[in-house]
Amino acid sequence: MNETAAIAVGTGVLVLTVVGSFLIGSIPWGYLIGRFIYHTDLRKHGSGNIGAMNALRALGKKGAVAVLLLDAAKGMVPVLLVTVAMPRIIVHFGSTYFVAHASPALACIAAALAVLGHCFSPWLGWKGGKGVATAFGAIFALCWPAGLVVVAVWILGALVLTRFSSVGSMLGAIAAPFALFFFTRSVPETMFGVFAALLILWTHRENIVRLRRGTEGPIRLFDRS
Repeated sequence: MNETAAIAVGTGVLVLTVVGSFLIGSIPWGYLIGRFIYHTDLRKHGSGNIGAMNALRALGKKGAVAVLLLDAAKGMVPVLLVTVAMPRIIVHFGSTYFVAHASPALACIAAALAVLGHCFSPWLGWKGGKGVATAFGAIFALCWPAGLVVVAVWILGALVLTRFSSVGSMLGAIAAPFALFFFTRSVPETMFGVFAALLILWTHRENIVRLRRGTEGPIRLFDRS
């Protein structure tokens, strides 16, 4: 493959990664499941968020689990497509060098765009969820031991130390860059962890205000099946 063709392939892959990952992340599963299965618009209930915790309050456990898994899958799928499927396609065109040097960074770009798509879905007027499940799903796809760490921190913060999902989410997000660096020693993965932590802290700014005021709603796992 000559230099011009290699640049064309690389540019096409980058554009496909950015657009495809954002669109996958933008699928508003919480809204779709609530609206078409439970005939409930999550945006009009509880916190108005389309994530799993508000789904737990409005739809019950089954609905919340479905939203959680599908939102996490939105983070995992783009990363796996970049790291597993896309290299085979690119190598077929003879750009092994591009794959070897760009895959880690591309995977993290895919992860970041998926999370942004979830938080700013064009299908919901550029609004969306808080990015926790999608970011954690992406971390699992990038490095599953780091994913286990952030989930363990969420459990510790949300279910052991407090009853607030927001606390667990923010603590898990803060732990993400450290866990990713510890297990990967990779700059792109660590930078994605930093990005995810900052974004999740920003999306939880209203939760921080409610926590300070003592008005944050606790997790209620046993209120409804």
